[in-house]
Parts: sequence; C-alpha cells; structure tokens
Amino acid sequence: MPEKYDFLILGSGGAGLSFALRVARYGTVAIVTKKDSAESNTNYAQGGLASVLDHQDRFEDHVNDTIIAGAGLCHPEIVEMVVREGPDVVKELLDWGARFSIRDGVLDLGREGGHSYNRIVHAADRTGKEIEQTLLTALDDHPNISIFEHHFALELITQHHLGRKVTRHDDDISCYGAYVLNTCTGKVDAILAKSTLLATGGVGEVYLHSTNPSIATGDGIAMAYRAKARVANMEFMQFHPTTLNVPEANSFLISEAVRGKGGILRDRSGKAFMKDYDERAELAPRDIVARSIDDYLKKSGDNTVYLDVSHIDGNELSESFPHIMETCRTYGIDIASEWIPVVPAAHYLCGGVLTDKDGRTSIRGLFCAGESACTGLHGANRLASNSLLEAMVFSKRAAVVAADYIKDSQWVTGIPEWDHSGTTNVEESILISHNKQELQKVMWNYVGIVRSDLRLKRAFRRTRLIYEETEDFYQRTMVGVELCELRNLIANAYIIIHSAMSRKESRGLHYTTDHPFQIEKACRDTVI
Repeated sequence: MPEKYDFLILGSGGAGLSFALRVARYGTVAIVTKKDSAESNTNYAQGGLASVLDHQDRFEDHVNDTIIAGAGLCHPEIVEMVVREGPDVVKELLDWGARFSIRDGVLDLGREGGHSYNRIVHAADRTGKEIEQTLLTALDDHPNISIFEHHFALELITQHHLGRKVTRHDDDISCYGAYVLNTCTGKVDAILAKSTLLATGGVGEVYLHSTNPSIATGDGIAMAYRAKARVANMEFMQFHPTTLNVPEANSFLISEAVRGKGGILRDRSGKAFMKDYDERAELAPRDIVARSIDDYLKKSGDNTVYLDVSHIDGNELSESFPHIMETCRTYGIDIASEWIPVVPAAHYLCGGVLTDKDGRTSIRGLFCAGESACTGLHGANRLASNSLLEAMVFSKRAAVVAADYIKDSQWVTGIPEWDHSGTTNVEESILISHNKQELQKVMWNYVGIVRSDLRLKRAFRRTRLIYEETEDFYQRTMVGVELCELRNLIANAYIIIHSAMSRKESRGLHYTTDHPFQIEKACRDTVI
C-alpha cells in the first residue's frame, strides 16, 4: 500500500520548510529531499531578504525598483502584494528564531544593486544558511512532519497513471502525489498526498559555470512539464556578475552586497570600467553588470576582471563578509588588500512553473513556490534579494490555500506500482556524465549571457541529439539519480531554448544580437 500524507513537499529549501511549518497543524506532512535536509539553494544564498522595514523607506520605492529591474514583465499586482507582505514574513522568521545582523540595536539593513534604499535583511553573508537552519530547528521532532532524506522524486502522479491520456489542453488534471526513489535501497514507492508542493529550486546545473549547488537540476520544473503543467519565462536565466574566478573555487559567489558596500570592478590595469556601460556603475542591476563584464572580457581578450574592496575598512569587511573573506583566504586572496578575480556564472532562474497569487499551478492539488515557480514577481530580471522574500511570501499564501484544499480532497485508488519491466542496471554510466558535460557546454556557449538566432538553432539541434540518446538509455535502464537528473536537465534546456527562440527581442536577462532592442508588443510572458 502506498504511504499517504495530507501534504507532500518536494524540496527542503526555505519555501518547502516554511510551508511545512505552516500546514503541519492541519494534517500530516512528508518532506522529500534528494540529499540532506539542509542541502538547498536557500542554504547558499549570501545576500539577504529584501523588505521595507525602515521608516524612511517606502513600499512604493521597493515596488518601483522591482518593476524597473523586471524590464516591463513584472505583474504589478503581484509585486505590490509581495512587497507589502514582506515585513510580516521577516517578523515570522524572527519569531522562529532567525538571528539576523543587528547594528545599534536594530536590524542592519544592507543595500544591493537596483535598490534605491537600504532594505536587505541579512545574517552577515550567510543569510540563506541562517534561514535554513532556523526552519530546520523549528520543525525538529514535529509530530506531524516526516522528512525523507536521500529520496528522489521521479514523477508526479496524475490521471495519466490511472490510464487516461492527459494532454496540455486539459484543464482538469489533478496531482495525487509522486513516485519517489529511495536512493539508499533503489526501491521506488508511490507517496500519495491530497496536496503537493513543488519547492525543488532552480536549474543552475544546466550550465557549465553556476553558483548553484550540484542538486540544482530543475527536477520539479521537469516533472511538472511532463505532467502537462504550464511553465513560463524560462528564457530568463540570471547570470551573477561576480563569482570567484579561481579554478578550484567552483564559481563561489561573491555577493551583490559586496558591490553594495562600495566594491569597485576594475580591469587588470586598475581602470574602473562600469561607468562606461551604465551611470549606476557597480550598483546597476545584475543583468547589466554581467553583460558589461562579458562584453569587456570579449573586447579585451582577458579571462577575468577584478572586484576591489581594499579601500574599505578591514574590520568592516570582516564583520559584513566573514564567509567570503575566509573562503577567498583559503585560495590565497586577502580581500582587504588584494583584488578579487571574478567572472559571471549562471545564478538564478526567473521563470518556472506558472502559478497564481496563492502558489496554485495549472494542475489541481499541485502548488509551487521558490525558484521552481514563475509567480510574476521577477519579470525578465530578478531584483537582488527578492528571491528569499518571494519564497517566504508564496509558501505562506500557498499553505493557507492548500490547507483549505485538502478539506474536500479524497484519496485516489488504483495507483499502479512503478514499472521496472524491461530495464537493467546501468553498465555504462560514463554515457550519463559525457552527455551532461556536453549539454552544459552547449548551453554555456550558445544559450548564455549573449545569444543569437544561429546559436539557439545550434543549441536546439545538439540538445535534441542528447535527448534522443538519453531517452533511449532511460527506457532500457533501472532508474538512478544521475540518469534522472540528466533527463530533467535536458527537459529544462529544451524549454529554455524553445522560449528563447520564441522571444524576438532583447529584454532583461534575454539578450540576443539579432534582436537587440526591446519591443513593446512582445511585452508578454512566454508560456509553454
């Protein structure tokens, strides 16, 4: 018999854990996470959570900053809603025990690129980790919450698994839970749920260089896409402009807040070049900074630029950025006296599974929050530190609606066991790793910071071949995490390429040399 829970949560980042805490009073909760419960994109978020908390700041200014960064694609009503609900979720996190940075007895509010005022709530430069640990501590030993670590969600269960042909035109698809692989035993079980939340994070691993942890393979988005949910705005991948350019550092992120504190981007001769690209210089939105660095590197032939904070007091650097300072030191760089070599890397997906204002997807009983979701907040480019804010606001709203939804939900019967027939154990796992590397190189070279029609067509053809090889391998092979992650990455790559090909303009994070201008009639979401 399948296990049954009122609420199933796929993912253990900020969105998933906060959702669990809120719905646990209404029923039983299962949290499925493919690694340890603390391993998530939230855990790696350095900057902070944007919220209007100072009496000199205004909701209107935060709304305006978000809409400007979003390049015309933000949904104004969603932006207004999220910004105004921000202070409440900060208070909730404080009540749960979050220890944010304090200065002179009040929250030390930082400032990052694109913000017109200091409004970034942070815990030094490890805000995501503080939020993650706070939530894990709050739900520790909760009688209604079960956490399944090292379990990998394979597929969402819908009417398709009851024998009905489900198409993208159906408007009555329902989610009944998911098939889940126990990665320790290799056994696949169905976990049934009246309500399911996708909170599986982003897709950074689809690119060769990424600030994301290796778990960011877009599993939730791929599962939702295969289940025929609507997915939107996947062409808008944010490339963080400043990651540590040391081979062993694996694109370690140098937070936006470092530039907000006064960091200056220089070339190898010491020239501060950002003023040549934007009057806001280092405080321009990150898509502009990333594109400027990319352009400067291509024109100069250099392989790195430098972030200079040597003019900032060393004690202030140590207090504000202890993790960054210590990490750079392990690679032989003293940021108090030496420039930090930096380059852009894939960072944050602004698209995802399309939701309404309460986190509902186009599939009944399926909710989505966090980086997996496209809520209308970010538009074509995310304003710094709006991601943790979005995750907390939408998980809270989704929890209210999901708790109400389960009241009238009935358990479905007749869900078949996972079908292993005709498959064998993996004999040539090198095929998986090679296809993944090839996919990442294709995406980096052809669907990166700067795109063109030719590059996208090449990416589409090459990705199609990788898909066919992988799908054939999947049909003959017992399921495993690496193979399933590759399938999910390919699905996400396809949607990103398809979405980018359909947008015949440059807007926000999508910049193409064949259509370099923003076109007003193209100001609409790309819905797949």
